[in-house]
Amino acid sequence: MASRTMMVPAGLPRRGSGPLWLAAGLLGLTLLIALLARQEAPAAPWPWALGVLLCLVPSGLGIRWLAAGEHRAARTLPAAFTLLSAVLATEALLRAYAVPAGLIPTPSKVLAALWNARVVLLQDTLYTFALEALLGFVVGTLAGLLLSLLVVRVSFLERGLLPYAALFSSIPIVALAPVVVKAVGLEWPSKLVVVAITVLFPVVVGTVRGLRETNALHLDLMHSYAASPAQTFRDVRIPTALPFVFNALKIASTLALISAIVAEFFGTDGHGLGFRIQIEVGRFNLDIVWAAIVLSSIVGLTFFALINGLERRFVVTGSA
Repeated sequence: MASRTMMVPAGLPRRGSGPLWLAAGLLGLTLLIALLARQEAPAAPWPWALGVLLCLVPSGLGIRWLAAGEHRAARTLPAAFTLLSAVLATEALLRAYAVPAGLIPTPSKVLAALWNARVVLLQDTLYTFALEALLGFVVGTLAGLLLSLLVVRVSFLERGLLPYAALFSSIPIVALAPVVVKAVGLEWPSKLVVVAITVLFPVVVGTVRGLRETNALHLDLMHSYAASPAQTFRDVRIPTALPFVFNALKIASTLALISAIVAEFFGTDGHGLGFRIQIEVGRFNLDIVWAAIVLSSIVGLTFFALINGLERRFVVTGSA
């Protein structure tokens, strides 16, 4: 029995009480929302805010209990229940203070808008991600990899080109996008160009650094085996560079969707998440705006998770 007691970290609720704390907190928040839904404008919002705070305390204790350990649930459940608690608390606070929907919509209104406008929002998401962000990401990545190989092979390009690449990558998207959109046009290729330019330079910098990080002893060993330059590049340089390349790709995956949405603010043919956000803000339909933001966040996180999964697959294989 003593060994079982030692397994629970100090400061956590007793073993088995964590789910009860979490259920009590979430149930309390849900009950507050149900009570607030019956009142059009609460006279004194501070008691409701105090109730939200008191409900968040047991929720936090339960989430802390779930985070103890090294199993998979300890890495996923705390984040999920933290998000759920935050959404419920936001819903309760916005209802308690009677914040107008035209200023900040409640999460329930955002979910309703997400469902009611699902066809249009999904079409805009597919247009922005597939035609602009994904294609621009692929074009920028391929161009960055080819340029990196050229820089590594031709030494003077590293001193003559990389400083300007770093300088060019520091140009804000809001300054670059209108120039490219006016030059290329309002259709999706202009956003593809913006995304490709945004993705290009992180990939170049990361790949060049990775190719330069090759251990000299490994190169000498391959030379002693009379390995060809192609074999040395495949068996030594690429496995060494892969972690740097994937780090650059993860950064580029987040920049791709952001740059595509921002570029749509400066001109589009009536499609895309950026266009939807801009037009609905003008109509004060902020529930649809937040629904579009939620969709873009889900797509961005999914794309990042895909790159992260590929990194775990190929980096482990390369290092083995």
